[in-house]
Amino acid sequence: MTKVLIIEDEKNLARFVELELTHEGFETEVCFNGRTGLEAAVAEDAEWDVILLDLMLPELNGIEVCRRVRQVSNVPIIMMTARDSVIDRVSGLDHGADDYIVKPFAIEELLARMRALLRRIEIENEENSRKQTTITFKDLTVEKENRIVRRNDEVIELTKREYELLVELMENVNVVLSREVLLQRVWGYESEVETNVVDVYIRYLRNKIDVPGEDSYIQTVRGTGYVMRN
Repeated sequence: MTKVLIIEDEKNLARFVELELTHEGFETEVCFNGRTGLEAAVAEDAEWDVILLDLMLPELNGIEVCRRVRQVSNVPIIMMTARDSVIDRVSGLDHGADDYIVKPFAIEELLARMRALLRRIEIENEENSRKQTTITFKDLTVEKENRIVRRNDEVIELTKREYELLVELMENVNVVLSREVLLQRVWGYESEVETNVVDVYIRYLRNKIDVPGEDSYIQTVRGTGYVMRN
């Protein structure tokens, strides 16, 4: 089922869109301000297929929400706003929105835009699946375009952060990466996060990829950081 996050502070409009999308078979969630919307959009377990994002939001405006989401996710975003100036449209698209719809809009237009966007993403994914870039380490394989991790034929389910941390280590085999470097490369804009977060996520990753009774794929270099060694 297609999952849609609606970030809209006009409650009547939000409820209307939610009901119409539910009627069309979408699974929806509504947030009424930019901060809670951002939290829902970038949550570790977030699996949104589309985000409908209002421009004028309390606490955090839609442009800023869009900018921050784009730093961690490529989820399709359609901006919804009553402001129809060229500069608003350009600003939304420049900060990562995929499309733009002006209020008041007919629900049929919104549905058509969502279908077109999802169809385009599906075509892109099909093209990517035909030209996978893979990286390997021992019996681990990562299909980068599909964001799939396998040990032999077994798929290992990872969160976005765990996946990006693993890729960073696998692309730097035999190179010791400090906690600070991993924090910068994987967390990026959240650089104020404490470096012990890296240790926590290494533990999460080991719990998922390591084979019980065997040496860990990821070695700890005391006082420095982590490395995957051949």
